[in-house]
Amino acid sequence: MTRQAKPLHRSAQWLGLLAMLLALAACATGTVAEPVSSQPVPGGDGPSQSVAEASQAATAAISPTVTPTPAPTQTPMPTLTTTPTHSPSPTKTPTPTDTPSPTATPTPEHPLAIEHMRQQTYPGSEITIEDPVESGANYDRYIASYLSEGFRIYALLTVPRGQKPEDGWPVILFNHGYIPPEQYRTAERYVAYVDSFARSGYIVFRSDYRGHGNSEGEAANGYATADYTVDVLNAVEAIKGFPDADPERIGMWGHSMGGGITLRIMVTTSDIKAGVIWAGTVASYPELLERRWDASAGDSNPLPTLVPDSPRWGWVPEMLETYGSPEENPDFYASISPNTYLVDLSGPIQLHHGTADTSVPVEYSEQLETQVQAAGKSVELFVYEGDNHNISTSFRRAMARSIRFFDTYVKGIDGE
Repeated sequence: MTRQAKPLHRSAQWLGLLAMLLALAACATGTVAEPVSSQPVPGGDGPSQSVAEASQAATAAISPTVTPTPAPTQTPMPTLTTTPTHSPSPTKTPTPTDTPSPTATPTPEHPLAIEHMRQQTYPGSEITIEDPVESGANYDRYIASYLSEGFRIYALLTVPRGQKPEDGWPVILFNHGYIPPEQYRTAERYVAYVDSFARSGYIVFRSDYRGHGNSEGEAANGYATADYTVDVLNAVEAIKGFPDADPERIGMWGHSMGGGITLRIMVTTSDIKAGVIWAGTVASYPELLERRWDASAGDSNPLPTLVPDSPRWGWVPEMLETYGSPEENPDFYASISPNTYLVDLSGPIQLHHGTADTSVPVEYSEQLETQVQAAGKSVELFVYEGDNHNISTSFRRAMARSIRFFDTYVKGIDGE
């Protein structure tokens, strides 16, 4: 019996050893299921680590395919690189307060706008003596020329003879009224007017304007464009550089359309010390549009004739279509009217007007007198009862007043 028991004992030992080897092999391959209890595996290192913990630690150490990846919150998201602090948001683009809105500029800037004209440059040029013409009693006359916006503009120039003052002769810029450009001749118009000023010791410089006589460029409309005013502003700069002229003593005389040019220049530049205007078209644009006058009835008509459709006013429909009426767009018409800027007049002005003027109503001068006074500036008005557009009947009296005015404010109070 005893001999049979030993083989059974040895078999049991071998079976136990075989089971242990199989268990160890299974642990090495990681295929053992996690035990339900936390009891240590037989032959393990103790109760401090379960099989599951050991398996996780081993897996983490040897298998990069199961390395924990950063969570989405750890990965930079697009919103972190495109936030408003890093790039402009739509709310930071220019607002209507940063850029002009349509209501801030209701109409395009017009060349006649006084503020626009003040911002331009008028360099003029050296005056060129083209031809001498018949001399006056105590002065020489020349056909001269200068440049305006690239055009060669011709002019009549008179220079007194005799001892020139230390700083040069005083100057009168002479702005003629409307004459059909094809009929205009440099030395044939306003002869008596120019002669009176020249005899009194003034250089007289009378621009033909572009498109008149031999002047280059196209004739324009003195009320719808700034062309003629620009030509005279360049004449101002040209005469300031003329060797015989005193650039600090410049006056300006204007008749009819030339009167309007004179007023416009005197609120645009500070170079003109005094202005004299005869029968000037000096009303504001709303007034010009409302009361358009013409000489079509002839001097026999005691009152100006209202002719809204006259060719002289052909620019009106286009202006009304482009900018609206003065009631619809008052700011625009104020911007192109010198009357709005009378507080900036460069010097005193003197007005002359006949009550029988059939080209320009005397009311224009009367209104301007009131406006200049309201602006706190110096103004004189002389009204000639029954006289015409050229003040022909009272010419000598009006001319004497004009010369005396220039003597006071251009030459100096004591005269020369």
